[in-house]
Amino acid sequence: MRIDAVARAVALADLPSIGPAVLSMGVFDGVHRGHQRLLAATRTRAAATGSASVALVFDPPPDEVLRPGVHVPRLAPLAVTLERILAMGIDHAIALRFGDALRALSAEEFVTALAPAIDLRGLLMTPESAFGRGRGGTLEGMRQLGAERGFEVTALERLSVDGAPISSSRIRNAIAEGDVVGAGELLGRPPLLIGTVVTGDRRGRELGFPTANLAFAYRPAMPPLGIYVGSAAVPERQVGPMHPALVSIGVRPTFHDEGRVLAEVFLLDFDGDLYGTQLEVQLLTRLREERRFDNAESLVAQMRRDETDARAFLKLK
Repeated sequence: MRIDAVARAVALADLPSIGPAVLSMGVFDGVHRGHQRLLAATRTRAAATGSASVALVFDPPPDEVLRPGVHVPRLAPLAVTLERILAMGIDHAIALRFGDALRALSAEEFVTALAPAIDLRGLLMTPESAFGRGRGGTLEGMRQLGAERGFEVTALERLSVDGAPISSSRIRNAIAEGDVVGAGELLGRPPLLIGTVVTGDRRGRELGFPTANLAFAYRPAMPPLGIYVGSAAVPERQVGPMHPALVSIGVRPTFHDEGRVLAEVFLLDFDGDLYGTQLEVQLLTRLREERRFDNAESLVAQMRRDETDARAFLKLK
């Protein structure tokens, strides 16, 4: 998935004219299995009413506006979120700017403000969801408003796994604990990092393990320091959909570089120049924690063992 431009959120007054529509709203970070279920129901309801299906994606996440100083790590950049929603068959995926003006609106005022662009025919909500000033837009409140305004509100229970609802925060917590496998089960796909390959100090190449150093245009949900088995989409160069990889999330303590956390990707059986390209890197499993070695030789020996373990996991020769 190539990201060619930064997705921009629009103001409520600048929504495109859509007409009759069935709507779902949220941050949709990661477009996880719970989101997928909600979007599928939105699409089905829209088809039944002869309306367009619309997903409004709040950006930035409301928590960052309601709690100044809070920065929510993302499971995916906004552009990827929108692309994934469209891939679910939704007609319109629109990033809606969440700020003081929007948060000041009551739920009724919000629905009224939609009207020039969206003729609301249906709204999908979970029983726990609420929106608008003072979180007044509860399920029951919206059902009453819908009866007055001519739209139907459909309640959809949240999808649960192991007795707990799937949520973006639950997935971020799993990633933060290094459980990328568990995070992938909740997402419905492996967690990912998307970054641009930038010039590093070429130390990996000197050690026989040339790595692609990633720079991020967003704040990704990062796993703990360590070595991971992954796969990477290499634009216009990979054989097959993804390329096997080892991923290092660390501060390179062997070389006393401790400070900024680096994400470095070693593509197995790959030889080429990736500078300036964007990589989509899936995290498949955690091999080990980051460790300090006495010298470069000991580090290289461990990296060779890591490669052997990665090949075994990926069933490669």
